[in-house]
Amino acid sequence: MKILEIKILRGPNYWSVRRTKLIQMKLDLEELEQSPTNKIPGFRERIEKMFPTMIEHRCSEAMRGGFFKRVEDGTWMGHVIEHIALELQTLAGMEVGFGRTRTPDGEKEGVYYVVFSYMEEDAGVYAAKASVAIAQSLVDGTEYDLAKDIQDLREIREETRLGPSTGCIVDEAAKRGIPYIRLNKHSLVQLGYGVNQKRIRATIASTTSNIAVDIACDKEETKLLLEAAEIPVPRGTVIRTEVGLDEAIDKFGYPLVIKPIDGNHGKGNTTNITTREQAQKAFEAAKAYNRSVIVERFITGFDFRCLVINNKFICAALRTPASVVGDGVHNLQWLIDETNKDPRRGYGHEKVLTQITIDQFTQKMLDDAGITLEYVPQKDERVLLKPTANLSTGGTSTDVTDEVHPANVFMFERIARIIGLDICGIDVMATDLRTPVSENGGAILEVNAAPGFRMHIEPAEGLPRNVAEPVVDMLFPKGSAGRIPIIAITGTNGKTTTTRLTAHIAKSAGKKVGYTTSDGVYIQNQLMMKGDCTGPISSQFVLKDPTVDFAVLECARGGILKNGLAFQNCEVAVVTNVAADHIGLGGINTVEAMAKVKAVVPETVFPTGFAVLNADDDLVYNMKRDLKCNIALFSMDENNPRIKEHAATNGLSCVFENGYVTLMKGSWKIRVLDVKKIPLTYEGKAVHNISNCLPAVLSTYLFRDISIEDIRTGLQTFIPSESLTPGRLNFFHFKTFTILADFAHNPHGLRLLCDFVSKLDYPYHVGVISGTGDRRDDDIRELGEISAQHFDEIIIRCDKNLRGRTADEIIGLLKEGIEKVNPKIPVMTIPNEDKALDYIYEHPKQGALYTIMCDVVARALDKIRELKEREERES
Repeated sequence: MKILEIKILRGPNYWSVRRTKLIQMKLDLEELEQSPTNKIPGFRERIEKMFPTMIEHRCSEAMRGGFFKRVEDGTWMGHVIEHIALELQTLAGMEVGFGRTRTPDGEKEGVYYVVFSYMEEDAGVYAAKASVAIAQSLVDGTEYDLAKDIQDLREIREETRLGPSTGCIVDEAAKRGIPYIRLNKHSLVQLGYGVNQKRIRATIASTTSNIAVDIACDKEETKLLLEAAEIPVPRGTVIRTEVGLDEAIDKFGYPLVIKPIDGNHGKGNTTNITTREQAQKAFEAAKAYNRSVIVERFITGFDFRCLVINNKFICAALRTPASVVGDGVHNLQWLIDETNKDPRRGYGHEKVLTQITIDQFTQKMLDDAGITLEYVPQKDERVLLKPTANLSTGGTSTDVTDEVHPANVFMFERIARIIGLDICGIDVMATDLRTPVSENGGAILEVNAAPGFRMHIEPAEGLPRNVAEPVVDMLFPKGSAGRIPIIAITGTNGKTTTTRLTAHIAKSAGKKVGYTTSDGVYIQNQLMMKGDCTGPISSQFVLKDPTVDFAVLECARGGILKNGLAFQNCEVAVVTNVAADHIGLGGINTVEAMAKVKAVVPETVFPTGFAVLNADDDLVYNMKRDLKCNIALFSMDENNPRIKEHAATNGLSCVFENGYVTLMKGSWKIRVLDVKKIPLTYEGKAVHNISNCLPAVLSTYLFRDISIEDIRTGLQTFIPSESLTPGRLNFFHFKTFTILADFAHNPHGLRLLCDFVSKLDYPYHVGVISGTGDRRDDDIRELGEISAQHFDEIIIRCDKNLRGRTADEIIGLLKEGIEKVNPKIPVMTIPNEDKALDYIYEHPKQGALYTIMCDVVARALDKIRELKEREERES
């Protein structure tokens, strides 16, 4: 077996619009294609022994043990690998279950697309590779270290996943339909899009005061502010030297707490210090984190964490450090091992509790107590194993929210306001919280910015608290989803022009538009990224921009197949058309399969939104059958039966009728503008651009704050040019000839271009054509056929990137198409595009129109401008 390709899908995709996190592995089974599982001796027994938990895989049999039955009856190795990849992740604490294994029509025998869900993408990729290795070992009957894979996956999960605090906020936002984007590999997350976005990093929000965080990080400053406000705090001081340490001991006596002034998560903290030797060690430990060290009187009692969000008390938890209780028989190591067998304990954050490990802090506590792991505690003797009560080191928490005295609630809310934190964790040491802390001898130990939420959402005992809810309520008041309108545009041809025109109309209505196209990303008409920017990275660029309040996103086939869409939902989706282009690439071998790729975009439309579909295109129109949103149609023929049927149900459409771009609400017509007054249509000659105007008008009309007048203004002020519509009908008028540069690159696009060119009044037409190497032979030949039908003379050139073919192959196929239609037409071959343009300039035909199929638009336009400048210098 051989892995040919692994893709990470992160959004709505060809396989599933709802399940957005998928690994797609292209796998060649090679000789195993001839060996289904029932022909491999002992395979069923070996896989069941290695993965007994797969008994729960129901598979297509829809019963417990269904997958093993499939193995017994005979299934192919790609299907087995799908199930192994899912089970591997589940065993590593990542519960996943969706999978598909398919061989696309037209694919080579033995090649499969194995698709399965993941929680963390690095773990998904690891599972893909490991599952193939495991399957091979099962086929060969060799040993395999499965435990290593599971542990590796656990470690990858812990390294890459969002922490429980950040994760619960993201989950709560997602439940409300608030989109999110992870901005780095750590805890920085954007909630919402564009101008309506908020950010969180762990449990610090973009609304959190920087001054408040600074105060909370300075423990002495926090203490001074609280003390001045009559909040009970431990007596203490800040020291930097051993002399200061001695003075503090003399002043406060034992027991003491020593900690760094700006520590967090218990780092450098030592509690219950009762001797000068312990104090010296604790001082040195604290100084490893900061030169300034706090020495405080140690307050006895229980360790509580209280949480205040948006100045409201939310919950409280009793925290207990990792510990074991003796039975008078077994030693500490045995008791720790036994405690870790608790099914609630797992690796890292995978379960409610974390396993207890022996680290330097544990060893220090044992050393201080004069015992080792061989020590046998007396019955009911509790031995503490960590200096702090953090859950991440094996501690436990008990929810005590309902026990908190009203006076304490008032004090906690007051503390949050004094420090200024909108998400505030307050550490309290007291005998309990049922009585006022000010009366029971307790004290406030610390105030924390970015408090951990795990102890509240997953307490070992007591009621779990949805502490993420008040955070999201604070960031996004009721009714706000933090979104901006998205119009997503896909199709084979016309996408970029439709996108640009749609964005221009929205801009004319006062929107701050961000849009993506095949030539770049634009924020409010400023080019930010150059190149083909029709994939999810470019879409995210727009959605992350804090100045954008309206997004128009061109979504091409390549991005959908490679990574999926960048957004989960959109308000409006446009499908311009579906034609035979890029067939044979990425497992898409038929135009029907290509239509399924394009259909991903309208399938993301909100139920209240609209899919804007081309009623003149059967493949596009038929997408409506599987959509769960409103439908709006456009057509170049008002008498199209589909338009009439749609109008009969009071549907919304846009048509070309009597020379007008016309909106139809049911059978009522709103004539928007005469096409001859729309510059983009070249007085109605560019029929394909009339067609591009229809979905642009219709999709913008769907927004209540974009008026008919805004649309008219947009149509009239959208002037086609090399700067506004690069590579789309760009005319360059030289003294004795004219060049028309266009990005037409497939038969459908070239046919539309030639239809326009045939209406132009030029005495002689020359086509400068090329073929794209990764297209089918028939597609390249068809370009030659179309050219021979419309041009008086043809110059063949080659793209800079031949995409897997030789120049001679491409030229040969084009010539075959030309000769099939008109073997007598003059044909010249100049492989290099720059040289072809130089030839035209140096040997022009009087009054001729040279129509050039551009490869890299920007480079071709630069060369033509260079020739224009040369002409001006020579005149």
